[in-house]
Amino acid sequence: MTVSKLSDTVLLPKTEFAMRGQMSKQEPIRLQRWIESRRYARMREARTNAPAFFLHDGPPYANGHIHIGHALNKILKDIIVRYKFLRGFDAPYLPGWDCHGLPIEIKALEAGPSTKDGESPAARKIAIRRACRAYAEKYLNIQREEFLRLGVIGEYEKSYLTMDPDYQADILEGLAKLVEGGYVTRSKKPVLWCARCRTALADAEVEYEEAPAPSITVKFEVVGEPSTYLLIWTTTPWTLPANIAAAVNPDASYIRKTVGREVWIVAESRAEALGMASGPSAQVMKGRDLTSLQYRHPFLDRTGRVFAADFVALDTGTGIVHIAPGHGEEDFHLGQKHKLDTLSPVDAAGRLTAEAGVFAGEQVFDANPKIIELLRARNTLVKH
Repeated sequence: MTVSKLSDTVLLPKTEFAMRGQMSKQEPIRLQRWIESRRYARMREARTNAPAFFLHDGPPYANGHIHIGHALNKILKDIIVRYKFLRGFDAPYLPGWDCHGLPIEIKALEAGPSTKDGESPAARKIAIRRACRAYAEKYLNIQREEFLRLGVIGEYEKSYLTMDPDYQADILEGLAKLVEGGYVTRSKKPVLWCARCRTALADAEVEYEEAPAPSITVKFEVVGEPSTYLLIWTTTPWTLPANIAAAVNPDASYIRKTVGREVWIVAESRAEALGMASGPSAQVMKGRDLTSLQYRHPFLDRTGRVFAADFVALDTGTGIVHIAPGHGEEDFHLGQKHKLDTLSPVDAAGRLTAEAGVFAGEQVFDANPKIIELLRARNTLVKH
């Protein structure tokens, strides 16, 4: 027997499937079929008067094409919505878009909003807002089409947008109710801030990287005890103009030890690292015993006080932390506890203000070496 083709020797099933996917041709046809068949609307109609299940969707930023993170987020939510439909619930899904925030502002500014020479600051702000709105509108429409291509069902014709006037009005009405109820107060607190963009940052917008920083040990002279000093340690000298307190660990042991013609106060466990190990001549006390002390700021006409704080670590530094409630989260909470001023002598562009004395106008990181030199000149710098 002569075999003309090898395929004639293999029993294969017959199939209607094409040998090639031809996505560029097939996908538009499939999407159009979904739209014409009113698939989602019919699912809702079939669940009229059924128990409701609402999946509240955290909206994505309208600032670019979708990526794998969007896909994972939306597909997982779609699985839940479809599962609830199959379990007999009416599960309406209302997609939305976040049209505000730094990512959109940055992209809109990169494109260059339409402004005129000599335009007033107010007019420029309006031009920037219009550019942000146009940018957000462009990409929310793009993302809507891309989510539909993923097969994510939902009420896209009713999507909510944070820049819609009705949505903004609801926010204002909600805020007004909170204000009327006495739940809103105005005060200061430290926030993550971008000096270049001049805006607050969310935790999710901040990435940390290793970077060199000046490590300094500074003497704070104790009020009423000439030549007696608290030794504090910091890696952010530019925050010293905001110092209004010092913190010690209440349960840790601290020593007073004569060094030359001065008396230094540090945590006992850190004394050796500073070259002043405790001995017979050192007076040992608990941190809580130091909380009655006051000290003079090393270069500003200001006094501060020592407070106890459990967050004071003993594995680095001196065991005495300089406190700037306007610059640190733990510092802020300590300041709130003891009703300290939330001092932040830094403007929106990251420049020190008049409250920083001779360093007014300096960009904070540029001020670091100048503050260190002033401390050295005033003989209050122990170590750099």
